[in-house]
Amino acid sequence: MQLLEHFNELSLHPKNAKELKGLILQLAVEGKLTSNWRTNYPIVESIVSLIKVIESEKTKLIEEKKMKKQKELPPLDKSDLPFEIPGTWQWLRWVDLLGLVEYPMKRGPFGSALRKDFFVENGIKVFEQYNAINDDPHWCRYRVTEEKYQELKAFTTGPGDLLVSCSGTLGRICSLPDETELGIINQALLKINLNNRLVSNEYFILMFRSYFIQSKIYSSAMGSAITNMVGVQELKQFVMPIPPLEEQKAIVEVVNQLFTEVDQLETLTKTRIQLKEDFATSALRQLSTGNTITEWAFLKEHFSTFFTEKSNIKKLRESILQLAVQGKLTANFRAENPTISPASELLERIKKEKEQLIEQKKIKYEKMIPHFKDSEIPFSLPQSWVWCRMQDVCPNISSGSTPPNPYFKESGVPYLKVYNIRNQKIDFNYKKQYVDADYHNTKLKRSILIPGDVIMNIVGPPLGKIAIIPDDFEEWNCNQAISFFQPLERKLTGWLYTFLCAGTFLDHIELIGTAGQDNISVTKSKTIMLPLPPLEEQKVIVEKVNALMALCDELEAAVEMSKTTQEKWMASSLREVFEGTNELEKV
Repeated sequence: MQLLEHFNELSLHPKNAKELKGLILQLAVEGKLTSNWRTNYPIVESIVSLIKVIESEKTKLIEEKKMKKQKELPPLDKSDLPFEIPGTWQWLRWVDLLGLVEYPMKRGPFGSALRKDFFVENGIKVFEQYNAINDDPHWCRYRVTEEKYQELKAFTTGPGDLLVSCSGTLGRICSLPDETELGIINQALLKINLNNRLVSNEYFILMFRSYFIQSKIYSSAMGSAITNMVGVQELKQFVMPIPPLEEQKAIVEVVNQLFTEVDQLETLTKTRIQLKEDFATSALRQLSTGNTITEWAFLKEHFSTFFTEKSNIKKLRESILQLAVQGKLTANFRAENPTISPASELLERIKKEKEQLIEQKKIKYEKMIPHFKDSEIPFSLPQSWVWCRMQDVCPNISSGSTPPNPYFKESGVPYLKVYNIRNQKIDFNYKKQYVDADYHNTKLKRSILIPGDVIMNIVGPPLGKIAIIPDDFEEWNCNQAISFFQPLERKLTGWLYTFLCAGTFLDHIELIGTAGQDNISVTKSKTIMLPLPPLEEQKVIVEKVNALMALCDELEAAVEMSKTTQEKWMASSLREVFEGTNELEKV
């Protein structure tokens, strides 16, 4: 069967532990964990014969007026039974499992509402919903006087009883051990005293926690999500699969064994994941502070070993981008190419071109932004690099605007909003919009975008959505939540995109906005400090980053494939358990 075929693999994912335990419990209450046990112990008294003896004893007690005759319930309809059980088992209603003593169903197995003025520092213990929810029979917040206890004696509970949460958080259960002192229960609890000749507390708890019973409890609940409560009449009708006591004991042992294995594997998996995360974090930190070449070579060899969680791969992406913008991915390139022109020459060339365009009135003159101080520089750069402002390489940085509704058309010029920036790319098919071409060329002329422009959202959270305008259309436009960067040197596009994706500038820029909203002004967008490498090195960096991001994509695909495989195994196991397509061969 799928569950046991892939038990270890399924257990290696912490999020599967709860579902695995649910599957184990369901197998247990269907008798599928003890098929071998029944083969080895064929001469076990059927639960049916024991029920006949107990019914005879009840009849005698009723005749002797030691017990009231309960209203007979209609016989069970086999078509209503949810699954088949072994021949030595029996379907019984909940009420059939209660002790032979008269059970106060009318007065209530539920407790009483207690006022705060009932409580004293020393007295009789009050059990609350907390005890059942947290499976903690020892916790006690309130006590009542002996006098008040006498008034509430109908709600007494003690050793051997089971307490069930039946209001609000439904279906939680705990058992009161032998050393438990007597107490009373409040109105959110149900007390159960079982006939221990029919069912043990341990098996009842196991069965009660199974999906089969828990789903019945919630489907029978009354009231809102907060005030849900299970009624007595509904509880009476619940049917439960009851094996002989000897098999109950065997089931409990097997379930405990499997639960222990799941817990151990879950703990080992969490430790393994944490160790990988610690190693990855340490290695990535070393890349930015230690011997970059040595650390990077080692890390690349072990990508597939240590980056097996999406959270770690996300950190890897962030580190790659940070290393890129600091020049730490291309140390070898600089060593092998010492004669390339420094970035200062590139910046000077752009400056002269900008001055010419202003003189020719092809771009607008902009007020110069004060040069930055040494104290503002966030990190040191390679010798051939230079710091500049975004405005130095991209003139007339601005943002878009929103035209009146009549200018939105079925076709025309593609119009971008922040939601079209997805996974750092333009996804125009998502809620696509167009604006009138004439309006685009006149009123929206300031925000005309062409392929190769870099755009960024300036309204968040989250900030840091970046994309390059693709060549699907000759021209585009955008709304006011997007700023755009149009470098004079078009070969800068890849570098600007890589730098903005790294997001390091967000740590050194003053944000504006109201509570819950972070905005970057257009003015601040112009002042972004940009590390500028030589053009040749920019090309190498962009190529390296693209290759490493592709590797990250592969790692994520492998993680997703593993996740999909796990989900298929789990789904297959669920089908087998709940549709009963296979018998368990071996435990």
